This record gives sequence, C-alpha cells and structure tokens, in this order.
Amino acid sequence: MTEVFIDCEFNSFKGSLITMALVAMDGREFYRAVPLLEPLHPWVADNVVPVIGDVPCCTDRVQLAMQIAEFLRPYDAVHVIADWPEDIQHFAEALITGPGYRVDTPPLTLEIRRDLDAESAVPHNALHDARAIRDQYLSLMGDC
Repeated sequence: MTEVFIDCEFNSFKGSLITMALVAMDGREFYRAVPLLEPLHPWVADNVVPVIGDVPCCTDRVQLAMQIAEFLRPYDAVHVIADWPEDIQHFAEALITGPGYRVDTPPLTLEIRRDLDAESAVPHNALHDARAIRDQYLSLMGDC
C-alpha cells in the first residue's frame, strides 16, 4: 500500500475546490486547479490566489477525475492521508464523473490526522502544504 498525502485549497469554509495536490511516498506529485464557478471569498483572494503558482488547470471536473485516476494507476492500493476533513471530501467528490459513475482507482483507504498540521514553505499553496503534511508524517513515524 502506498501512502499519498493530500491538500486542497477551496473557496472558504465548505466552498468549492480551487486546487488539489497529491504527494506520494515515492516522490510523485500531482497538482491541479479547477475552474472556479463562484466569486472568490475575500480571504481566499488575498491569501490563496497569490500563492497558487504555476499549476495546470483542468477544463472540468471529469478531466480532474481522469487525471487523478491516472496518477493513482501505478499503485496496487492507496492510503490517502489528510490533515483536514474537507480535503478528503473534495478528493472523494473529484472521483465522481456523473450520476452513478466514477473513475476507476486502486483500492483506497482514507485517514484524517490532526497531528499533521505542519508549517508549509508556502502556506495555502496545496502542493507545498501536501509536501509539509508528508514531511510531518515521516517525522512522526521516525523516518526523518
């Protein structure tokens, strides 16, 4: 089983997804943005948008789902680890492509850990935050 660490940025509390990052234990990384269909919350405009960086943008949610599936395809099983419940929510929702349809993935397990709230090199950038979560996890597990 491969651990994959996730972080998402979204448009305020319970808001729509803006960016998603997945960082696998083997060093592979996934970072994507999605079209935002609602006005930006002022805090998000001030704190998230300026640090998004150079990120590929998916044209729609189906493309995001297909790209996540492609990223996960090399693994026999995946254990997704997050520090916040909404990250898991956005990940699970991203796998759905339509009513009754979802992308194929390896078997997934999901974990939310409060002790992974780590300082990121670029706070509110999903990729840097996912890397920090991985590093904190490794530190807690004694692998660093």
